[in-house]
Amino acid sequence: MTIADPRPAALHATAAIGPTDIGPSDAGPTDAGPTGAGTRRAQAGAGDPGAGATAHERVYRTLRARLLAGDLAPGVSLTIRGVAAETGVSMTPAREAVRRLAAERALSLTASGRILVPTPDAAALGELFEARALLEPALAARAVAALDRGGRAALGARLRACDDDLGRAVAAGDAPGYVRANTAFHAALYTAAGAPALLALVESVWLQTAPTMRCVYAVIGTRALEDHHAGALRGLAKGDAATVACAIRADVAQGATLVAELAEKSASAPG
Repeated sequence: MTIADPRPAALHATAAIGPTDIGPSDAGPTDAGPTGAGTRRAQAGAGDPGAGATAHERVYRTLRARLLAGDLAPGVSLTIRGVAAETGVSMTPAREAVRRLAAERALSLTASGRILVPTPDAAALGELFEARALLEPALAARAVAALDRGGRAALGARLRACDDDLGRAVAAGDAPGYVRANTAFHAALYTAAGAPALLALVESVWLQTAPTMRCVYAVIGTRALEDHHAGALRGLAKGDAATVACAIRADVAQGATLVAELAEKSASAPG
């Protein structure tokens, strides 16, 4: 069972970078290795993605930020030429960036050479959310333990700002804005844990789930969602790692439930 992109065809088309067809000569093998440290990856997509970066890194950060924001829906096709043209680089750094994201399973290269945003099935999504449920509460608890009272207050202020952005997105029915603000909240919390290896694992999962979550929020909406971030903020203010971890676990579980609901809707839709 797969989750189809629920958006109108015209909107779906504008999400792609460049034309929707790609020849085998554009793709190349997926021989790129893993990306760099989790702390650097956590910062990718924040602010100017090209600041102080090589051409390859700039393209990688731009595509990565779009994936994390849900701007590229599952099933969308990209081209090396289109990526290069949009980001103002030559074919080589565009190809390297695509290979790097394919190595992270954020993009897929088909046997015919097409570059696609993957469409994970229900089993794959279940596994990804199981990974989130194991990793994210642990990172949240580590963050609380790593900070003194002043550090928790500073982090709390940053998280409330993210939550304010999230609230505005909810009020406006802005699914992409919701995904961006939600990702920023979780990234800020987990980065404070000072555990780059765990953070890198979480970010790898996010790259594979964020496009689907954009579709989920676009169909199901955001207004009825329970605010587990509030519980995390209360626990953080008290220095209560267990409460923060519990709130994050519930937040992840809510996301998994929404994905299951959309999968059920897609399976029962006519045609």
